[in-house]
Parts: sequence; structure tokens; C-alpha cells
Amino acid sequence: MARLTRGAILDIDGTLIDSNDAHARAWVEAFAEFGVEVAYEDARRAIGMGGDKLLPALAGVEKDSTLGKEITERRAEIFRERYQSTLGPFPKVRELLSRMRDDGLALAVATSAKREELTPFLEIAGVADLIEEAASSSDAKQSKPDPDIVEAALARLGLAPDAAVMLGDTPYDVEAALRAGVRIVAVRCGGWGDEDLAGAAAIYDDPADLLAHFQTSPFAE
Repeated sequence: MARLTRGAILDIDGTLIDSNDAHARAWVEAFAEFGVEVAYEDARRAIGMGGDKLLPALAGVEKDSTLGKEITERRAEIFRERYQSTLGPFPKVRELLSRMRDDGLALAVATSAKREELTPFLEIAGVADLIEEAASSSDAKQSKPDPDIVEAALARLGLAPDAAVMLGDTPYDVEAALRAGVRIVAVRCGGWGDEDLAGAAAIYDDPADLLAHFQTSPFAE
């Protein structure tokens, strides 16, 4: 039987690198500097959205407003200065992506991060040399859970939706993938439970768990 899956679309934060908590803290600290009080728990549950969704959801601030731009810029500075050096990959991330490549899958990332953040994130994950294509918030009008970023990754890979499987960790990844017509595999390591990840074709603890069960996963179909 001919292989169905020809490409893998990969989220980064909370999926390949353990960064969701750091992103939430950076947002809370940036908001506070502009006199906006946001609870960490609320920020944490919004991680995975792009700033265009997160700012209005948490503080009623539009991303393109003066305040929105200032908070967004300061958040990026705080993240780089205070948190980026503390991050690391989840176990077996490089081994998992190498297995995908060995199985003939083309790899693309689809992230709500900005384009300039991609290279350091992929270097932290230890997989920069394995990634063929990338779609970031810079390539989409709307961030996750809208499907724009996933659709951009599909276009970069030159694949139809049914020829790719996405890997992500948030409900926003699940919704974005499904709205793009792409099957998605979810991991729990980003901090979300199975009920939050409903709609995923399969759910694993983390990249190491997926690697251990790779042959029976949707990526091997």
C-alpha cells in the first residue's frame, strides 16, 4: 500500500523545546511594566496563540495599537534577556526528527513565533540542520488557532493537507491543523491535558514517547 504521509509539520514551543512557562512569565512581566495586571495562569493557557490573539484575549489590547506594539517588543526583549538561555529541548527531539527524515518525511516548522526567533529556537532544539522549510507568524495574516501558519507550511512543502501530519502541544495547534485539513498528533509535555487536545489523531507524553511508538503512529501511515 502506498504511503500516505509524506511530510511532518512541527510546532516548536512546548513541542520540541520546554519553553511555554518561560513565554508566559515574559508576557506577564511585559504587561506589568505597562501597568497591565495579567495572572500567570491566564497567560500560561494563552501560550500557543500568536500575539494578535493573546493581547486582546488577556488584556483587551490590539496588537497593532501603540500599546500593543510596545508590550510585544518588550516581551521579546524580556524573553531573550531573562529566559532564552535557560531553555532546552525535550528528550529525544533530535532522534525523533532524524527518524522522520529517515522515513522519508519532509520537515517544516509551523510556529506562532516571529521569523527572527526561529533560528535560536531550532538551535536550542538541536534540529536546525534537519528542518527543510519554516512558516512563522511573519508568514500568516492570522496566528493559531487560525489555519494560516499550517497552510503556509503545507505550501512550503508542496503537499496536500492529507499528505502531512502535524505535531503540536496546544488546543490552538489542534484547531489550526484541523481547520487546514491536516491530521495532528499531540504531546502532553506542553502542559495541556487530553481533554484540551481532543481532536488529535493520537496523543503522546512527549517526543521520546512518540519516538518509542513511532511505527504505530500516524507519521508512519
